[in-house]
Amino acid sequence: MLEALGISQFAESVYRALLADPGRTATELARALARSTTATRRAVAELEESGLVTRAPGRPVRLLAARPDTAIDLLVARRQSELTTVQVNARALAAEMSGPRQPDELLEILVGRRAVGHRYRALVRGCERELLVIDRPPYAAPVEPAEEEVTTRLSDDVVVRGLYAPESLEPPGALEAVQRAIEKGEQSRLHPKLPMKLAIADRSVALLPLMLDDMVENALVVRKCALLDALVVLFELLWEQSSPVVPGPVAAQPDVGLLTLLAAGAKDETIARQLGISPRTVTRRVAELLDQLGARTRFHAGVLAARNGWLVE
Repeated sequence: MLEALGISQFAESVYRALLADPGRTATELARALARSTTATRRAVAELEESGLVTRAPGRPVRLLAARPDTAIDLLVARRQSELTTVQVNARALAAEMSGPRQPDELLEILVGRRAVGHRYRALVRGCERELLVIDRPPYAAPVEPAEEEVTTRLSDDVVVRGLYAPESLEPPGALEAVQRAIEKGEQSRLHPKLPMKLAIADRSVALLPLMLDDMVENALVVRKCALLDALVVLFELLWEQSSPVVPGPVAAQPDVGLLTLLAAGAKDETIARQLGISPRTVTRRVAELLDQLGARTRFHAGVLAARNGWLVE
């Protein structure tokens, strides 16, 4: 378990032995683990340096294991700090590279869902200023951890703008998850016809599907070039065409939630699930709303709602 934090397997065995029976000497540990005293002392020194083991006062020297939760949290924080330093140094090194970038440096193909999910998490974690995301299923990584990765960046003063497809809000709890992100500072909008998934970090690197008919198994990484600039323009155009996910408070308009979902192009089943009503009730309320607004179609109702200021960010 502790190898990811730089602790050897034998040192972890020593640590677990001290958790089970604190106060042993190095000699007693060596005997219990059937290893040499020299190897055991080296493992103890490794654990002491990591803060996982301390010495009790008195002679002979007896060893105590630190609480796993506190000690390991400190180790994780230290490792994260070290990784952040490596990332910063890597960017500085890249900035020192001279000469024009080669095509194979600007584009990278990722193969496999695991590789795509890993690169998405790395892109989110490495973002420093602005994260632009087009969200639509299917997903290469589990939804909840991915959501947590993005909302964590909000607390780091990263500006996050998310464009959601109506089907992104269909799973139970999906709309609530978006609302939580909005409460933490995410700027979120709905668009009825998003062409693909997309993530852009700091307008310097993007991740998008390699093929539109298979959006999770393979992906394309695009670094600073004309294609990346075009992807940023595409995002901004879609953003201007979209509507807010969560409406603002409007006392004179009782069906703002319905209007929001209509403007996003959501189907009756999705609207019913999100509003907690039956599809038949949705049909009736939509008809009443169209009549109230003087709208010809559902889309027209969404346009009128946005024009009249009933849907605000």
